[in-house]
Parts: sequence; C-alpha cells; structure tokens
Amino acid sequence: MFGVLNDSDIEWMVRSGQRRTIRGGETVIQEGVPIESIILVLQGRMGVEIDRAGEIAQIEEGDVIGEMSMVDSAPPSATVVAKIDAVALFLDKTILQQKLAGDAHFASRFYRALAILLSDRLRATERRMAYGQGADLADENARLKDELDPDVLDHLAIAGERFDRLRKQVEAAEIRKHHR
Repeated sequence: MFGVLNDSDIEWMVRSGQRRTIRGGETVIQEGVPIESIILVLQGRMGVEIDRAGEIAQIEEGDVIGEMSMVDSAPPSATVVAKIDAVALFLDKTILQQKLAGDAHFASRFYRALAILLSDRLRATERRMAYGQGADLADENARLKDELDPDVLDHLAIAGERFDRLRKQVEAAEIRKHHR
C-alpha cells in the first residue's frame, strides 16, 4: 500500500489518524460487527480468525486491516485479535471517505493501493489452498520469481521507506501531544 501512496498522503494519514496501543489478546475487529476505522498496524502481530475455521492468517507491522469495509458496506468477515502487544494507526472511515470524495488524486492512489493489497491477499490465499492440494513447491518458487520484476522491487523498497517514515511521524506526533 505504501508503495503507491505518496509522501503527502502519508503525512495526511499521520495528521488524521489516531495512534492506539493494543494489548495482546485484545479483539480489534469482531466478525459481523461494523467498524468505524481502517487500521494500519505499526508494530505487533495479529491473528485473523473466522468462526468454525479458526485462525486463517496473521497480520504484522505494515499491514492494513478493515480495508474490505472500505470497498463495500458489509460488516467484517473475520475477527482480528492481537497476538502480542501492538501499536496501530486508526483512520476514521468518515474522515477518510471525506478525503477520498474531495481529493481525486488521493482517491486514485488510495483505491489503487487497496486493489493491490486485496489482490495480494487473494493470491496468498490461493497459494495456501493450492499448497494443501499437493502443489509443487518448485513450481511455486518459479512463479514467485517471475512475479518479482524490477518495478515490483522498486515499489517494495519505496513502500518500506514510506512505512518507516509513517511510523516515525506517528511516534513523533504522539511525543509532541504528551509534551503539550
């Protein structure tokens, strides 16, 4: 996501979002219960669980949760629980939707980043399902190698730098807030 957004987008997120500490074991999103925010995980690890299926994925720093509710109005399809203490930036959906409606350039970048994120998650799910069906690991490695073209690698490097800058800006804003 951070490879598509630009520096001013990141700065807007820092100004508009609320930093929050999440304790290990705390439920961040409850399956079926509407959410008010899209959440950027700054530190920590969370488990994604579905009723009757158990944990289906893990979320780590740099990941986004609650993104599907930005695409449609359906309530979350999974529960997200912090596995360890975590820190996240909560972006209120109403404020984010106002920004998207009023800034076409931001909206274009944001929705492109969201599409890439959702596509990546779908591909990961497909790989997990295929692996359980006897998929050949050598074929999987060959496919991954083919997918990592130089343009993708450039975006990954930029994304990492922007995420690090976002995390540092959120921490600095929190420190300034406590010194007032």
